[in-house]
Amino acid sequence: MWLFFVRKTTVKVYLFLYLNTKSDIMFINENGHEEEVILLDMLEYRSTIKARSYLYLELKKASKLYLQGLSLNEIKEKALDENIFSLNSENRIREIASTITERLEVLDEFLLNKLVKANLETSKQIALYSILKTDRLFFEFMQEVYRDKYLVKDYLITDKDFAIFFHRKAEQSQQLAEWKEYTFYKLKQVYKRILAEAGFVKKNNKYIEITRPLMEEELVDYLNEKGDSVYLKAMLGGI
Repeated sequence: MWLFFVRKTTVKVYLFLYLNTKSDIMFINENGHEEEVILLDMLEYRSTIKARSYLYLELKKASKLYLQGLSLNEIKEKALDENIFSLNSENRIREIASTITERLEVLDEFLLNKLVKANLETSKQIALYSILKTDRLFFEFMQEVYRDKYLVKDYLITDKDFAIFFHRKAEQSQQLAEWKEYTFYKLKQVYKRILAEAGFVKKNNKYIEITRPLMEEELVDYLNEKGDSVYLKAMLGGI
């Protein structure tokens, strides 16, 4: 059975159509496009990404160990015992190891093998996908700003776009409303850096420019079949 309702925000009005799944919905956006969304209410908003960023090399190293048979706990222990991520303090090792293993958990064997063995562009795309799957606010930025910009062929993301996004989120969430301006400033800087390192934007002093990545057809098909088309659309700007 379909349930219809309208959600109003300061910028958009969406018509949502609930599907018979635990986490997926469809909505009709302001341009009349039908879009799929995943409800991420089970994920709390966090700002820890500002200190844990992209971590591509660390994730790739941990993925190799995971494919060799080490458990997530063993990877954490190895990070502490051998400092495999080359960090300066035990607290920092624990922080990074925790983030890396969290991202590892959302990658299955196919994606882990792709991350470790595929070409650099594909490998980095999977690392970004792991962040989308584990960081609610970053996913919403990609869905509501990066993707929307691509759909309307406006390929520049400015500081104003970041400010509007964070302001809108703070209006929608009491948790974010309590964050300090400096937190949003740091998140903006980290988002720019992640997207640049992953090959999704080119950085400029005043803006970042979207550079839509090319993704292997095999990976596109796999993520679609896996039920993760919403993440594909966030990354590739598809309708």
